[in-house]
Amino acid sequence: MQLIARELNNSETAFLFSPDDKDCDGEIRYFTPTTEVPTCGHATIAAMYALAIENNLDSCRLRIKTQIGVLPFEIIKKDGDYSVIMTQGKFELSSALVSDATDKLLIALGLDKAERMENCPIQIASTGHSKVMIGIKSRKKLNELSPNLEELAELSKEINCNGYFVFTFDSDSTDIFTYGRMFAPSIGIKEDPVTGNANGPLGGYLIQNKIIDCKVPEFEFNGRQGEQIDRLGVVKVKVTVCNEKPTLIQIKGDAVVIFKTVLEM
Repeated sequence: MQLIARELNNSETAFLFSPDDKDCDGEIRYFTPTTEVPTCGHATIAAMYALAIENNLDSCRLRIKTQIGVLPFEIIKKDGDYSVIMTQGKFELSSALVSDATDKLLIALGLDKAERMENCPIQIASTGHSKVMIGIKSRKKLNELSPNLEELAELSKEINCNGYFVFTFDSDSTDIFTYGRMFAPSIGIKEDPVTGNANGPLGGYLIQNKIIDCKVPEFEFNGRQGEQIDRLGVVKVKVTVCNEKPTLIQIKGDAVVIFKTVLEM
């Protein structure tokens, strides 16, 4: 599996397996070009879409085993096509990074302190595969970023987090709430075009830090990614909120079949 993932050289490659017990409908594993990771958002959407196409599924809810537990994935069939809803793992949020790590991070990203959003602490957020959240003011600056990937990879060893999600609210569309870019060089991903396990935790981060004023039991938004590298994608995020805390995070996405093949081993 690792060799196949390296040959395909996508951010993540997902592998589906038949169930090994009665508690699930199947198993999924994820590999970057260099290592196995516990969970992945956009690869899950793609894998469930491929499964639905291959088996001509009706709308259904599948329990799929991952390295972070058995998660429910919902397949919705409409007009002969499918969309997929992924329920992510438990939301967790660290304390803000210490000043030394923050300084190293900003230098590696090529950011000045003045370009940060003052109300957005730099923290590690996770729904199973953690990402550092970095809020900045300008979409123009977001697209200009050319980070030092070696420095980011070294910093990952210090903070025990391999992904860096830089986001902004600077949007000219009422349909798009955030724009983002995600770098994870320590696991072989220079830049991820779309990251479900960054946009999902971002929703929990925004709620828990009260960055957005949410008075309803569900907070929904669209996060756009991949603009600078011309690989655009949108992640639809829904956060269930109870007592001003995120209790459930889901992402929804669509997919298309690019190619189908048979590998002879």
